[in-house]
Amino acid sequence: MSAVMVSKKVLRKWEKLPGKNTFCCDGRVMMARQKGVFYLTLFLIVGTCALFFAFECPYLAVHLSPAIPVFAIILFFFVMATLLRTSFSDPGVLPRALPDEATFIEMEIEAANGNVPAGQRPPPRIRNVQINNQIVKLKYCYTCKIFRPPRASHCGICDNCVERFDHHCPWVGNCVGKRNYRYFYLFTLSLSLLTIYIFTFDIVHVVLRSVDSGFVNTLKDTPGTVLEVVVCFFTLWSVVGLTGFHTYLVSLNQTTNEDIKGSWSGKNRVQNPYSHRNIMKNCCEVLCGPMHPSALDRRGELVELPLAPVPIPASKNNKENPQTTKATAPLISNEHTPDDVKSSIAPELEGGVEVMPSPLENKHPPSEPPTPPPAEPAETTVEPDGAF
Repeated sequence: MSAVMVSKKVLRKWEKLPGKNTFCCDGRVMMARQKGVFYLTLFLIVGTCALFFAFECPYLAVHLSPAIPVFAIILFFFVMATLLRTSFSDPGVLPRALPDEATFIEMEIEAANGNVPAGQRPPPRIRNVQINNQIVKLKYCYTCKIFRPPRASHCGICDNCVERFDHHCPWVGNCVGKRNYRYFYLFTLSLSLLTIYIFTFDIVHVVLRSVDSGFVNTLKDTPGTVLEVVVCFFTLWSVVGLTGFHTYLVSLNQTTNEDIKGSWSGKNRVQNPYSHRNIMKNCCEVLCGPMHPSALDRRGELVELPLAPVPIPASKNNKENPQTTKATAPLISNEHTPDDVKSSIAPELEGGVEVMPSPLENKHPPSEPPTPPPAEPAETTVEPDGAF
């Protein structure tokens, strides 16, 4: 029997990560599964800027200044860079507990809660930690089997616990958390500037053309400008409003999730333990703080199992390879084998291999004398065992 070694494909950790995320470029790109609105965002930004560069920029560069299209191009690339950085990065997903860790945490919880009488609900799984002389509760996640760190929350769309969870944004196709919030804020801020910039110079373009051709003729000659004005008008209010809201949150060092739940402005009047009571310090911490590495190790290799040889039965017509086969079929004695040869066969069997007796051996009882061979003895063949 010959054996070959089968190589096994190396698996990356991102291929086995739980949750509802999609990965591209060998785990370098991480997004949510619902990406339809993200494609709409790309289409609106690229389409509006393409119309602006095609219809307004040639006229404005000649009649006003060539710096207008240059600044628009720089602003456009900055918007796209921050958008892709927000959409393709890990927002701060926390790894789930391993089975052993989950079992240990369950034992700790049962030991702390004690025996709960039948018919009564067990107490909530909460741990208290002190942050800036204030008690903060850590809630237990039944999906990830961990006590979530402060300000972390479980996203129901991506099915992951995200550190410093702000919200899930379908426009960028990803969660917004600790590791990509600053890029999200820069995206909304730069997009607001780009929208105001295009909307303003669209109006300037219409006014300059109306001086020579009239307002109605200008609208007929520049349908792309009219479309841009309509898109920018409806986009302006939502984007600028969103930027203003997040500017307010950054100044208070607060998240959207905390603001919606009223974590620091409820009836208890609990103060935000993460705020420095200074706008500049809060902005520096949120937008200029250190970038923490990802806790997932998406591109790490999984532990491989040892390779096992795969047996392949050798054909009867093919000779065995002497380099891979260490032993040949043992000799099996029959009634025509001399006694001295029979005694030398047994020591040659090694490795505890049991040799089945020949069907011709011990054919007669020991008390009876062996039957003499016939005049023309038939040739005795020994079929090779299936394992050799």
